[in-house]
Amino acid sequence: MNEPGGGALAASAPAIARETGRVAAGGRSAVRELALVGGALAIGAALALGFTAWRIWSVGQVDQARPADAIVVMGAAQYDGRPSPVFAARLDHAIELYKAGLAPYLVVTGGRQEGDRTTEAASARAYAVARGVPDSAILAEDTGRTTLQSLENVAAILRDRDLETALFVSDRMHMLRVLRVARDQGIAGYSSPTATSPSDATVGRTLNALRHEIGALVYYAFTGQGGSQAEPAQ
Repeated sequence: MNEPGGGALAASAPAIARETGRVAAGGRSAVRELALVGGALAIGAALALGFTAWRIWSVGQVDQARPADAIVVMGAAQYDGRPSPVFAARLDHAIELYKAGLAPYLVVTGGRQEGDRTTEAASARAYAVARGVPDSAILAEDTGRTTLQSLENVAAILRDRDLETALFVSDRMHMLRVLRVARDQGIAGYSSPTATSPSDATVGRTLNALRHEIGALVYYAFTGQGGSQAEPAQ
């Protein structure tokens, strides 16, 4: 004899199976949608990073040298008063621009890093004076330890002297970040990257500098904070 309700249970089995199938299909569909969203985000991030890398590289290839109120050379490592090769390359280029008459002032930047006995700006001033730049033509920002800190201080120096335009000197891969931060500080800036920096001496060093700048720009965009002046001295 059939158990009570057995027919109803048998009759509902196909419906239960169909519902279970729909749930499983819905789960698979959700997973596919998540995978598509994740893939789209990954592609978008890759495109954004690629565009950033292209912008860093392309801006670094352009020399906008022109008359300005001041030439600003971004700091880099110094060794007990002696500019590192990276810093010396920047200074040499900035001194050339000054001697070409593009600006009446040379602004040197960079504070004292941990363990230093002097500042980047002080070593830069001595280097420039030894190469014929009058001490009276040199303005110093000697407390900044990052690109942002230095440019905040440079903006104040320029405002105090009613100077409006600046020609910035740094390594090629550093120029986009310098110009962006300078713009945010209200400085009308132009770039004149040095072509002799050790950071561009090999493809490997150039790629290392590029990776560094991508990270620094992304960090600045999301936090408004600054990273290091540029790549470590070679």
